[in-house]
Amino acid sequence: MLRIAYLQPDKAPQTIKEITSIRELLSSTEGFLWVSLENATDAEIDLILRDIFQFHPLAIEDCQSIGYQTSKIDDYSDYIFIIAHAINPNEAIDNFETLELDFFLGMNYLVTCYTDEIMPPVINTWKLIQKDYRLSQNGPDFLCHAILDALVDDYMPIIDKMESDVEWLEDSVLEKPKSETLQCLLSLKHNIMSLRRIIAPQREVMNRLSRNEFSQIDRQSLIYFRDIYDHLVRIQDLTDIIRDIVSGALDIYLNSTSLRLNEIMKALTIVSTVFLPLSFITGAFGMNFQYIPGASAKLGFYITGLILLILGIGMLLYFKKRRWF
Repeated sequence: MLRIAYLQPDKAPQTIKEITSIRELLSSTEGFLWVSLENATDAEIDLILRDIFQFHPLAIEDCQSIGYQTSKIDDYSDYIFIIAHAINPNEAIDNFETLELDFFLGMNYLVTCYTDEIMPPVINTWKLIQKDYRLSQNGPDFLCHAILDALVDDYMPIIDKMESDVEWLEDSVLEKPKSETLQCLLSLKHNIMSLRRIIAPQREVMNRLSRNEFSQIDRQSLIYFRDIYDHLVRIQDLTDIIRDIVSGALDIYLNSTSLRLNEIMKALTIVSTVFLPLSFITGAFGMNFQYIPGASAKLGFYITGLILLILGIGMLLYFKKRRWF
């Protein structure tokens, strides 16, 4: 799907139907062009990116790549190429999916491209430009900021959900750890590490965009990219805190299970120790000798039972005195 809009100051966005109008609008100095390739096919990418805009083949190859690519920014003099990653809001937190979004930012145009079926930041920004004309007044760099800002804001619900989950898991570990708790902890640790892998390079991209390094970024827009960078710093700090809590909870879980196992082994050891002399006595008197002292006594069985009972109680009292249980 291809959507094209021509944005001018203090005017409603103009939807462009004809692809042939792109070259004419690129030469205009009154406004700027936004071309959005949505769920783009190879044919659309070749037509728009290679034939009309004539972008560098390496950048086009990155747009067509299916596998995961690290967030980055490349300077091609006349334009900059940006790779960013959004979060799929339809996926569960325990299996969240990233969506790659590519930007081509020039002096009077912005081209966005993604091959996934959905891209919430782009969809929401399309709706926003119909209401907020500031996006038309401040140029394509500010529009790029608006999309990236919406992209980064989608991280916060994930972080909030992780914080709630890790608090619940920490309480579960302290109360009564179960095998399901361990699975949840490991899954959360895996997700938080995946999220940090996405945020760290994206943070560096925002840092470069806020340093007046590129001519395509107006000086007045630098502070807005700095704001996105600050959000990513905060998000990364929160992920570090969650990672530390999860690691601590895993240690508590392992220590708790080891302690429970030690308590079980101690109880079994005490039982075995108590029955050891009792088994010896009963085994000794159960041997097949013809003459066993007391074997013919009328009260022999009761006396032996009383001795075993006294011996067992005595050993338990001794263990209690030594604080073995």
